[in-house]
Amino acid sequence: MAEEVKVFGHWTSPFSCRVGIALRLKGVPYEYIEEDLSNKSSLLLEYNPVHKKVPVLVHGGRPIAESLVVLEYIEETWRGNPMLPQDPHRRAMARFWTKFVDEKCMPIMWKSLWSEGEMQQKLMEETNENLSILERELDGKKFFGGNSIGLVDIAANFLSYWTEVLQEVAGISLFNVEKHPILFKWANEFMSSDAVKECLPPKDELLSHFQAMKEAMSATKARQN
Repeated sequence: MAEEVKVFGHWTSPFSCRVGIALRLKGVPYEYIEEDLSNKSSLLLEYNPVHKKVPVLVHGGRPIAESLVVLEYIEETWRGNPMLPQDPHRRAMARFWTKFVDEKCMPIMWKSLWSEGEMQQKLMEETNENLSILERELDGKKFFGGNSIGLVDIAANFLSYWTEVLQEVAGISLFNVEKHPILFKWANEFMSSDAVKECLPPKDELLSHFQAMKEAMSATKARQN
């Protein structure tokens, strides 16, 4: 009998979505457990006592935390539909671009969507530079992994869905077909995959969630001024 697989996540989290996509691509059945991040469960705190965050994968009772670490574990544990190439150099480069997305692209883009004024303009310019770098890497390929979704594509899921919603909330345009046509085409291809679509939260609910976040932040700023 296969060992039980559970995923502790949150519906608004692109990091939780990464894990769901990878498991679906591998054809691994799992139980999804939704966490209340304002009142974290004792199990989540037990399984991830260091960061106390989602996602956490629990396989056969053993927890693995941090989404990129979880993706590597999934790749090594279930061999079907590989997310990394066999060639050592190409594997290393995939990890490089995954790290670039996670540490360079996403944090700057996130900050630019919630900033204002000159700071926002500066962050938007940096975001545009990062997206242009990614676009050059993607040029001539359907996915970062080639003809099929791979590790880099899954890591970059924030660009394909969350950014569209957050741009509407922020009232700015960072990522569109005119500025980054190659990446924009990739995003549509990525989101057309059944494994991806099954993991994406309802867009209207995600929009309402982030609009409420923005309103709460604006109210806090108003009280402080």
